[in-house]
Amino acid sequence: MLFDFFAHGELPAPTLPIDEAERMLRSTFDIDATLEGLGSQQDQNFLVRGPGGEPLGVLKISNPVFSEPEIELQTLAGALVGERQPVRTPQVIASGWWHTSQGRLHARVISFVSGRTLTGSRYLSPAVVTRLGELSARVSLALADVEHPAATRVLQWDLRHADRVVETLLRDEPDAEVRDLVAAAASAAAAALGPLSAALPVQLGHWDVTDDNVLAPDSPGALPDAVIDFGDVCASWAVGELAVTVSSLLHHDGIGPFEALAAVRAFHALRPLSADEVDALWPLVVLRGAVLVLSGRQQVRLDEANTYAEDGMKREARIFEAAVSVPVPVMTAAIRSELGLSTAQTPTWPAGALVEFDGPVVTVDAGTTAPLNDEGAWLDGDTLERTAHAVLDSGAAAVVLPAWAPVLMGAPARTPIAPATVPTGATLWLARPTPLRAPHGAEIDRIAGALTATVGAASVRLRHAQVDASDDGMLPARVPIFVQLVHAAVDSARPGGTPDASSCRLPARVPPGEAAGWRSLIGDPAAALGIGSPAPAPAPSPDDALARRGAALAEVQEHYYADPPRIERGWRELLIDLDGRVYLDMVNNVAAVGHAHPRIAEAANHQLHLLNTNSRFHYGAIADYAERLAATLPDPLDTVFLVNSGSEAADLALRLAMAATGRSDIVAMREAYHGWTFASDAVSTSIADNPNALATRPAWVHTVDAANSYRGSRRGADAAAYGPEAAAHVRHLADEGVEIAGFICEAIAGNAGGIVLPDGYLAEVYAAVREVGGLAIADEVQVGLGRLGEWFWGFEQQGVVPDIVAVAKSLGAGFPLGAVVTTREIADRYRTQGYFFSSTGGSPLSSVIGSTVLEIIRDEHLQHNAQEVGARLKGRLEELGTRHPLVGTVHGAGLYLGLELVRDRETLEPATEETAAICERLRELGVIMQPTGDHQNVLKIKPPLCLSQGSADYFVDMLDRVLSTGW
Repeated sequence: MLFDFFAHGELPAPTLPIDEAERMLRSTFDIDATLEGLGSQQDQNFLVRGPGGEPLGVLKISNPVFSEPEIELQTLAGALVGERQPVRTPQVIASGWWHTSQGRLHARVISFVSGRTLTGSRYLSPAVVTRLGELSARVSLALADVEHPAATRVLQWDLRHADRVVETLLRDEPDAEVRDLVAAAASAAAAALGPLSAALPVQLGHWDVTDDNVLAPDSPGALPDAVIDFGDVCASWAVGELAVTVSSLLHHDGIGPFEALAAVRAFHALRPLSADEVDALWPLVVLRGAVLVLSGRQQVRLDEANTYAEDGMKREARIFEAAVSVPVPVMTAAIRSELGLSTAQTPTWPAGALVEFDGPVVTVDAGTTAPLNDEGAWLDGDTLERTAHAVLDSGAAAVVLPAWAPVLMGAPARTPIAPATVPTGATLWLARPTPLRAPHGAEIDRIAGALTATVGAASVRLRHAQVDASDDGMLPARVPIFVQLVHAAVDSARPGGTPDASSCRLPARVPPGEAAGWRSLIGDPAAALGIGSPAPAPAPSPDDALARRGAALAEVQEHYYADPPRIERGWRELLIDLDGRVYLDMVNNVAAVGHAHPRIAEAANHQLHLLNTNSRFHYGAIADYAERLAATLPDPLDTVFLVNSGSEAADLALRLAMAATGRSDIVAMREAYHGWTFASDAVSTSIADNPNALATRPAWVHTVDAANSYRGSRRGADAAAYGPEAAAHVRHLADEGVEIAGFICEAIAGNAGGIVLPDGYLAEVYAAVREVGGLAIADEVQVGLGRLGEWFWGFEQQGVVPDIVAVAKSLGAGFPLGAVVTTREIADRYRTQGYFFSSTGGSPLSSVIGSTVLEIIRDEHLQHNAQEVGARLKGRLEELGTRHPLVGTVHGAGLYLGLELVRDRETLEPATEETAAICERLRELGVIMQPTGDHQNVLKIKPPLCLSQGSADYFVDMLDRVLSTGW
């Protein structure tokens, strides 16, 4: 007889002692092995290890209620999936009935499938979520045509019976709150599913392709490629395979209903869903969650020693909570939109305007690029209100903030999830009290704080504390009235059902990724206000800026991230995309004093109204700036060349050394990057920027070992030898007849990951270089201008004074500006190379901006901020290393830090793939971060100098979360 859940109900798992199971293995299967218990809800599982401890397979002792045909069906399904699809599956090695102390039990030894499961609630990347959808589809395809006598078994996991399972389990659920919540959600889901059920195709399926039952190879970044545990095989609705997979994602860190859509998209690409299956999917997810919650709680009550079931209770509760957190119609519309299918008709207003205006109506733009958000005004909660009142004061009859356009105003500054920035209704301000008109056929409902007008299937709700029955339908003046257009029959009294317009439970704003789903329930009230067409506004066109960039720019001109956010605004250490998502910028040392600094904007605006021309003209700004810049450097560095970039600065510094010495050979440190011009690229030896950097060096470039005390040839205290060795090499080159023009080096190896040079290194090497007639060049492009906190210039940390300093990036705070500062004597010798000029380097505009940057660093104490915030930040990063083995060390100083990630602290094997994945995960959590170093395993931490302590803490908190929950 086949198993029927409704005839049995309670299924306590077998509890055969390990020693008895080991004896039975030897006596019945001739397998001499040791066993380790594995979790299971209804069967009993053991890991089988051979004499040497190697895993041989899994011993599965089936629950005695399952018949032999059912067990044969499980074996068949596993074999067919492995044969028909590129999916690894376990195969049966030995099988038979055992007579045990607990009675007659069926035992199977199933081949060991190597890899790691996704068990637990750690983060799953979009690639993993996608792969789960693919595996679910492949299993469905492999079993679609299989028929078997045991396929009609009735399991509690068969979603065709979910409503009955819930009803059965609810009878014994002792918690009234759980009972009511689950009953309401299941009832609503079953009602949505009812009209679709007859059209849903039925086939054999696994019905448990979940995070617990897929395996990925044990290598970084490997995606799941194996499916195990075919214990729930039976016939059911085919779409249930996907519903089960999707539900299993919902307890993982960072994954909610909308993040799970990647699995739906992947399933549909391999095994297309019918329209009915699409509409049935989310009701089935809700029902799956309800069954999981009730069955898990029942299993714990039945089998208090079953820790597997007990551990699962919290996960199952999170699955259910996530499944019902978004109304079924909203998720169904979102799924349809994701798959490119037509969605439910957005409600429209069929009658005349509810309000008549006696003057102009002004629409306000509060999006990311709107001027009203300038200078951080979006952080001020009163900005929108003040703007509306100013427009009303100028003569407008009304001001409207439209529905469905992303709004930056009110967006949180730091958030680990995409915030709700898309208003689902319009906000209306009136210049004077205005009556609410009742178009023909409209019903007006007045309740405290709201007015609702209904015509046919559409309702418009106007909401504000001053809108109530005592106003006799008058809408108040100069207060924000929130206006939504919804389906009149919306009913959200049931969790998991549709929101209720009359109870104000519709969200006022939703995240951009959820907007397409919510528009199935909520329309645009513009027509009801008399300021728009009755027809629904078209969905926004996809943003094609990235595609156009790729088509117009050279491919080698790269951008951060494969799928980057479109950043259109910055403020201090924050970056903001078009949807109003705010990111913490932890990599941008170009914007040294902070994004969109108002003093820079004001200075640039003023100068552009006066003059901007090439630097050969005579004007005061260039002299002012050159004097100020030179004053920050020690004597005898007093003569300035102005250029446009760090590459140009490094290039010019090299040419100065060559001209001043009459020589052409340069010594550079390996693993360094100095620029992309011919000369600066020639001395750049970082293979991260150019894989052939060392092999393609011209003959005039000579290199010394990278002075990396962490992973270089000399480590720890032994790193003190780098300086003497480099000096000896310089002298050796001279002895060999090489006439050295100069030595170029960063005080902190930037692209290598913020590596601090050993104490005394530059003093040792500079002395040798000067001894053989060369000049010392300091590349300060990355770390100059106070970034190191304790020192304004990086070379000061080494207690030296170079002959030539190249600097850029921070000089212009995002404006193209670079400089070379040297002595008058060296500068004058450049005349042997002809004349020098830079059309825009040192132009009136660049000079004024450069001076303003120096003033801001001084006036806002940004060097001190770099020292204080940087020290605390470094300390917190170092603390992460005490808890997370992946953290190797923390390089750098001030606000130029590098967190090096390694797989092994002894071998220092670089965690390259992990670093890339961590950067992607940080972006999802609202932090912009990128890898650096020759192994691309260092987080380059170089934020704007105005970084607040709160932002620094947020970065570490999010990094801690990633290291704790996965990437």
